[in-house]
Amino acid sequence: MCGIVGIISSKEVTGRILNSLKKLEYRGYDSAGIATLVDGNINEVKCEGRVEVLEKDITKFNLKGDIGIGHVRWATHGKPSKINAHPHSSEHVSVVHNGIIENSTILKKFLEKKGYEFKSQTDTEVIAHLVTEYLKKNSIKDTIIKILKKLHGSFALGIIFKGQSNLMVGAKRGSPLAVGYGPNENYIGSDSYALKSMTNKISYLDDGEFCIVKKDQIEFFDTEGTKINKKVMNLSKDEIDYDKGDYKYFMEKEIDEQPSTITACINEYIDKHNKQINIYNFPWKISSIDSVMLIGCGTAFHSCLMAKYWMEQNTNLDVSVDIASEFRYRKVKFKKNCLYIVVSQSGETADTHAALELCKRNKMKTCAVVNVIESSIARDADLVLPIYCGQEVGVASTKAFIGQMLVLYILSTKISFDQKCISRKEYQSKIDNLLTLSDAAKKTLKLDQKILNVGKTFADAKGSMFLGRGYSFPIALEGALKLKELAYVHAEGYPAGEMKHGPLALIEEGMPVVVLAPRDEHYKKTISNMQEVISRGAKVLLITNKNMDEVISENIWEKIEVDQLDEELTPFLMTIPLQKLAFYSALEKGYDIDKPRNLAKSVTVE
Repeated sequence: MCGIVGIISSKEVTGRILNSLKKLEYRGYDSAGIATLVDGNINEVKCEGRVEVLEKDITKFNLKGDIGIGHVRWATHGKPSKINAHPHSSEHVSVVHNGIIENSTILKKFLEKKGYEFKSQTDTEVIAHLVTEYLKKNSIKDTIIKILKKLHGSFALGIIFKGQSNLMVGAKRGSPLAVGYGPNENYIGSDSYALKSMTNKISYLDDGEFCIVKKDQIEFFDTEGTKINKKVMNLSKDEIDYDKGDYKYFMEKEIDEQPSTITACINEYIDKHNKQINIYNFPWKISSIDSVMLIGCGTAFHSCLMAKYWMEQNTNLDVSVDIASEFRYRKVKFKKNCLYIVVSQSGETADTHAALELCKRNKMKTCAVVNVIESSIARDADLVLPIYCGQEVGVASTKAFIGQMLVLYILSTKISFDQKCISRKEYQSKIDNLLTLSDAAKKTLKLDQKILNVGKTFADAKGSMFLGRGYSFPIALEGALKLKELAYVHAEGYPAGEMKHGPLALIEEGMPVVVLAPRDEHYKKTISNMQEVISRGAKVLLITNKNMDEVISENIWEKIEVDQLDEELTPFLMTIPLQKLAFYSALEKGYDIDKPRNLAKSVTVE
């Protein structure tokens, strides 16, 4: 979950490392640091806190150098502090690391017997001392080969060496690492976002590989040290200058961008003139697929659950959903004609990538729904369906969730038509409905003021509940997650009908409860469930859609009405007020909305 970057150049690198670290901060913001070589000697500056603190410290110390590595940390081993911040340096090397070294305790004991003293609580310091120890009798290349075999767990490494002003090492197992090419300079970084401002030519290391990077040359090696060739990718430059614009927070901007990202996604997949869904690169006959397994974590899992409802409604597929971190550790009964769909915004989620690898090892059909098309998951899946949302910086996902749902809905509709589960008329009607979604989302965004007012109540609450039936249940889960992520308020999403089976005991006077009750077949039953919580003192925020009929209940605290839309698409509109609710609740409490505590955007460790 940390972020690393390295630059080797013929000109000063500190400013550009800082700039890349700012872009990588969504991966971690507990601490930060930079190490450079000046006259062959390692100099470093580290701090607890954000990159902006590091930048001030670097100004004081006047850190220079034309080769350097940088790091932003999401703490795993050792609390956030200056001493635990990366880089970790010994007399001869400096190391930055993303991942977890699972045998660090054993290696530490081995090194302590050799006389090495440890200053930090991190697993990373082990690497610095281990490299130093092996360098006594081995070349740099042989040292890297040996230590990579010693290290257990996941890692992406950047290493610089005392006295080596034209050499930097990158290595990878589990955690992602990109390598960039420039004019008389080269780069390593945790992802393409960190490097896009400097280059659009990138290669990716595969597990077990390492590279020796010089100003004018990059050599790649496998686990045994055999030289290999790597494919060079040309990246899109669309997201290089992505910033907040006139917004104070990225998340606020990303919520408001959702109508345009909906349009962008629809434009990629739908032929409006002929009213057709185009998935040109589908590698199998859709008729040959008889089941689907959807896999994700967190918000992505909620989009998978949403897709299950759509697919079960509109196709004859056997549909199941699993949390990636559980899927990978169960004895899964793989099915030959099943399509395994993994969903991840970053495309680097460690558990989801491991689930994909498990599917691949068992020769299953795999599909990735991702936002970052250069990611590990995208590269490894048989079929990639991008969500076309553009860069999402806010740690709590918003527009990517909408994008994931949209692509999964489009795929569901395509399968249902190709398998003759719906008629052409129904198929084209669904496409017509999709084309109205962006405008409906725009209207929903105008409900700001009412949501702002109720946000204050949720901000002050000890806990809250989010209730929904049918299509609304996954959205209730997502709404609860957003409030937890941003406002640090305990919140739970439940199927509305489950309240009487235990959770009703939690209701007390004044507790805020969100009830999602669109005017669908479940409406009256959901309203009955709402009455149950009102009668026990809950303050109910009802989110429904516009209708001439009155709500069949009294004593509702607040009501928000979204546009009337096809019931399959109503979840998109229900989502937006819940995103805003979490945003305004966090704003009321003065929290850092883009960087909530203890979280990171890309979860690249188990």
